[in-house]
Amino acid sequence: MTLARADQVSRRYGDVLALDRVDLEVRAGELVGLLGPNGAGKSTLMNLLVGLRRPTSGRVELNGRDPRDPEARRQIGVTPQETGLPGTLRVGEVVDFVSAHYPDPVPRGELLDRFGLGDLTRRQTGGLSGGQRRRLAVALAFVGRPRLVLLDEPTTGLDVTARHTLWDAIRAFHDDGGTVLLSSHYLEEVEALARRVVVIGQGRVLADDTVDAVRGIVGVRRVSLVTDELPDLPGVVRAERIDGRLHLLTTDADELVRALVRSQVAFTDLEVRPTSLEEAFLALTGGTDTALTGGTDTPAQASPAAADSGQPTAV
Repeated sequence: MTLARADQVSRRYGDVLALDRVDLEVRAGELVGLLGPNGAGKSTLMNLLVGLRRPTSGRVELNGRDPRDPEARRQIGVTPQETGLPGTLRVGEVVDFVSAHYPDPVPRGELLDRFGLGDLTRRQTGGLSGGQRRRLAVALAFVGRPRLVLLDEPTTGLDVTARHTLWDAIRAFHDDGGTVLLSSHYLEEVEALARRVVVIGQGRVLADDTVDAVRGIVGVRRVSLVTDELPDLPGVVRAERIDGRLHLLTTDADELVRALVRSQVAFTDLEVRPTSLEEAFLALTGGTDTALTGGTDTPAQASPAAADSGQPTAV
């Protein structure tokens, strides 16, 4: 069963084409990672899927309905990139307020314990750290026992321990049959969680497959070695030196190694391995370093006045 669908969806903000004929299906039981550099259109796509924006053209469905239909949104949970919490309310009060909107919410104590917030029930949200507020914002997406959860950069600002706590909660939800669409700049996060990866660049879908398949699409291998000099070698896509070790990305590792031996340059500790998802992602998106820095999709942050201009949505 398809829970969310975008069919040839485009979205413009003035002269900016944020999405260009994007196709996406999120089926029940999937955990999908959505990757892309800043401005790629990830947040715009999520906003369309939950009915916060309307497509300029194309078709969007949520649970088989128009996403702006309240009935379509009853069984989803959402954490946007930025969430405002009333600073004077206690954590438990915020959870109770959100829980009141659902017929069978997750009990407050169970929910907070799941996200490592059990000892903060009586703390005012204004006194929480940035990471604690972020965990609370993510936890609220799960209050109503949703079928589908959409998480936009959920672990921004979290330390390693808090990030792994959140990962465990997402895994548990998915293992129980829940469906997740996860947008993240943390590529190791997608590798750790997602079964399927959708890469977006310049408003288009560049790849939609498993993590391993995305790596294979670019056909790049990583050759690492220790050497004082680098000769002119064929097929080098990127080169960087880290802690005295040289790392080369190449489309033909065999030919590169043969050329390295023929060059008679002294080297040690040669290693050849497949690319990481990060390296595949950079190759697919043209090597944009901003893909790794976090931040927001600029078009998705346009002011309300520059947003929906009355174009009909095709649903």
